[in-house]
Amino acid sequence: MRQSYLFTSESVSEGHPDKVSDQISDAVVDLFLSKDPEARVACETLTTTNNVVLAGEVRGKGMIDTDGNWVIGAKAEIEKAVRDTVKAIGYEQSGFHWGDLTFVNHLHPQSADIAQGVDAGTEGSNKDEGAGDQGIMFGFACDETPDLMPAPIDYSHKILEQMAADRKNGTAPFLEPDSKSQVTLRYEDGKPVACTAVVVSTQHAEGYDEGDKEAELHNYVKGVVRNILPDGFLSDDTAWHINPTGKFVIGGPDGDAGLTGRKIIVDTYGGAAPHGGGAFSGKDPTKVDRSAAYITRHLAKNVVAAGLATRCTIQIAYAIGVSEPLSLYVDTHGTGTVADDKIEDAIRGIDKLGGLTPRGIRTYLGLNKPIYQTSAAYGHFGRKAEGDLFPWERTDLADDLKAALA
Repeated sequence: MRQSYLFTSESVSEGHPDKVSDQISDAVVDLFLSKDPEARVACETLTTTNNVVLAGEVRGKGMIDTDGNWVIGAKAEIEKAVRDTVKAIGYEQSGFHWGDLTFVNHLHPQSADIAQGVDAGTEGSNKDEGAGDQGIMFGFACDETPDLMPAPIDYSHKILEQMAADRKNGTAPFLEPDSKSQVTLRYEDGKPVACTAVVVSTQHAEGYDEGDKEAELHNYVKGVVRNILPDGFLSDDTAWHINPTGKFVIGGPDGDAGLTGRKIIVDTYGGAAPHGGGAFSGKDPTKVDRSAAYITRHLAKNVVAAGLATRCTIQIAYAIGVSEPLSLYVDTHGTGTVADDKIEDAIRGIDKLGGLTPRGIRTYLGLNKPIYQTSAAYGHFGRKAEGDLFPWERTDLADDLKAALA
């Protein structure tokens, strides 16, 4: 592995059209799970100029009856969840407004062919619940930040998260919801030591692309970045690119169509670690694209938190309808204090993980809850575990790992 290099990651705000779609899809997931912890949801969202379209397969008590028909009022609840999500993001523009956008719902009951391979057997059967699809999932952690995340994506997220907070609390009323960030860091001896470039493109009110107002916007962004990055990372050599194309008034779904699942690298590790390919948002936790990505992050983070490595990648693989994982792979990139295969054995031997079956993962992490909309902007990883939110970010498995390897 190279020790000295430049590395760049990007993030997008909650108002980016693809992220609007992700949050809407996860609002639907949360709605179904709030009524039925065993609900099944695969919801895709398209956003464009003053339009939101949903499509996908769903199943759940309180929303779909046993004959596969919508419960009275269920569709209205979905529409309300969609409009409330857009309102919370802050879209009240002529081209995209929570109150008067056109909403189309093409969700329909889940395919029986998919259900038969995923559902657990009847009472008394020894058939465990199978994975919701085939797939490979990766988790990653490193010691570059207190959140055990790669530094470029961690800082990119935090810049936009702070800007959104300032927009909503009135500190920066000239900001609009759509924005992107990009941070380039220089690494020496494998550690980030300086920021060589910052890119921030943010939607803004009319007039903030010239004169004193443009300077106000630029100075504000620089202040946010200075507060996020560690002391000494910024210097006279840092290149700043703030709204480099100039005017950015038309944005969000009015400026560009959005789709669920198009920001999977933003959602994970900013390109610093592998991604198996599957998106997270819009999927209930029986879909291993989501739940297995969460457990592998949890495992990798606990390996680093336990002092077993400073960098850890974990892969897990499943087949649709099969409960047991096909493989488990640990790579500590030469930073481990014990052999990687010993860590694999330790993970397999921890009973509370439930053999890493889909149901075992959901039970251990407590995933059958309406906790997902919050994860759909500013990254699924590196977040603070609070209450039921972000349970995969806990480091309470570290002692189990150390004990298993003692």
